[in-house]
Formats: sequence, C-alpha cells, structure tokens
Amino acid sequence: MKHFNVLLIFILINASAFSQNSQKPMKELLSDYDFKTHSITLNDLEISYIKEGTGKKTLLFVHGLSSNADAWSKNIAVLKKDYTCVALDLPGYGKSSKPEAAYTASYFVDVVHQFIEKLELKNIVLIGHSMGGQASIKLATLHPEGIEKLILVAPAGLEQFSEASSNVMKSFFTTASVKNTTDAQIEKNYALNFYVQPEDVSKMIADRKKIKEASNFDAYCEAIVKSVSGMLNDPIYNDLENISQHTLVIFGDQDMLIPNRYFNPTLTTEAVGNIALEKIEHARLEFIKDAGHFVQFEKPKEVNALIQQFVDGK
Repeated sequence: MKHFNVLLIFILINASAFSQNSQKPMKELLSDYDFKTHSITLNDLEISYIKEGTGKKTLLFVHGLSSNADAWSKNIAVLKKDYTCVALDLPGYGKSSKPEAAYTASYFVDVVHQFIEKLELKNIVLIGHSMGGQASIKLATLHPEGIEKLILVAPAGLEQFSEASSNVMKSFFTTASVKNTTDAQIEKNYALNFYVQPEDVSKMIADRKKIKEASNFDAYCEAIVKSVSGMLNDPIYNDLENISQHTLVIFGDQDMLIPNRYFNPTLTTEAVGNIALEKIEHARLEFIKDAGHFVQFEKPKEVNALIQQFVDGK
C-alpha cells in the first residue's frame, strides 16, 4: 500500500507538471525571435513587434498566413543598418493576442493603421508577404498618408477565384483540420513554401509542432481558418488600380502556392505578376530565380538588394 501511495503521488505530481506545461499560451512556447520583441496595447489587443535600426525611412513588415514577425529576420538583419525596421505579429499570430475577430484584410488594415499611429511611424515603406501583401494593398489604398512606397512579396489577392472554388477552399480549411495537422503534414506544408528549403526552417517547423500544446492553440487555428475565408471574402483585386504609391512586386520564379494550381491550373506565377503590372499604375515586377513562395527567407540577399534599390530610388 505504501508503494502504491508513493506511485500515486509521483503520477499526480507529473500529471500536474504536464498540465501546467500544456496550459502555457502560445507566446510562451514559441522560440525567441532573432530580435528583441516589444509589445503595445491597441484597445484590448496586445500586439508584439520587433523594432530595429534608426534610419529616417521606416520599413514596416507584415507577415503572411500562419507566420509571424520573425519571418523577416534575415531581411531586418541587413536592412536595419540603413532603415528603421518594424515587424509586427498580426492579431491571431505569433506572440500577439488571439481574439474573436473577422480576420479579413479590412480587419488587419484597421489594426496595422492603429499600430502605425500608436508608434507614430513616419516615412513608411510598407512591405507585405502573401496574406500580408493583400492586407498591405488595402492599407495603402485606404490610408495612403505616410506610406511612401509599397513592396509586395508574393502577394495574395492578385488571382481571382470563382464562388464555387472559394466555397471549396473554405470548406477544406476548418478549425478541426488545422488543429489535427500531423507533424509529417506540417513538414510537408513548410516544404511547399520553398524551392530548396533552407536548413534554418527547422526552427519554424519545431515551433509549429510545439504550439499544438498551447492553451490558446484553438484560437490560433480559428485565426487561420478565418484568415483564409477573409482573403476570399474580402478581395482586393479591384483596389489594385487605386494604388498611388510606387510599388515593387517580388515573386520567386518557382512559387508553388501562387497561383493556386488546383483551382487555376492554366495560370502561371508570371501571369499573376503581370496582373500587378497591368493594374497598378507605378509598378515594377521582379522574379527571383530558383526561389519559392517564402522568397524573402529563401533568398534574403537578393530580396534585400531589391528592397534597398527600390527604397533608395535606384
């Protein structure tokens, strides 16, 4: 009986420890970002962000779906020498709050606009990747003041989908399907973002597996699902012609995510890029050789050079 009681106490202690570990929020389970994070409160939202450098021009980085501010680490490491670099975790992602929200492009625009005003950011070059590119397009058209230039890195929103295709995509992305993604599928999902996957993507993959134990993981999964629906329900295609800023559009020439090969099988990445050239008055289009969708992480040297040339007007 004595041995049974000792065993029971051991089990209870370890169960308690496991329970405590599994109740940590996502921001405590994520690895440290490459740069120090700060936080501000916008209404009821805690927004986590990185701020590096002291240049006169501010590069404001907006990440994509399932990502966070650390996605820009290889760009900030170089660009902070000449510019003020700011990258935020959008609500629902990274170390920011995960509220009940619409997660449309318009929602993200409202949050990022508040963020800009709260930090009093000036002389902004707005840089958005994928979903963040779609939100950046809407932000540049709705709040053009202070946004001097726009850089779209493999932006979502340039290709269009039929109502039937949209409905299929929305039915595929459910909270349960995201929540139940296996470790093997997580690895495959990341591989789709690259032409040749860099070794240091292992940090992102490990984090994605780890956050399955977070107390607010369900809220994160819901944010992803709503973000996908939000991109489809809040399109920006008709906003393209309203962009007044000089705009640089960057794609990897081996992007396997844009366009969507299943729903738009005859469309190419080059054709999607050309939509930007046709619709945006002051647009420049660049393709980076042997790079996938996550081009700024896979080919940071080439992307950084394009950003510097464009920002400095060269």
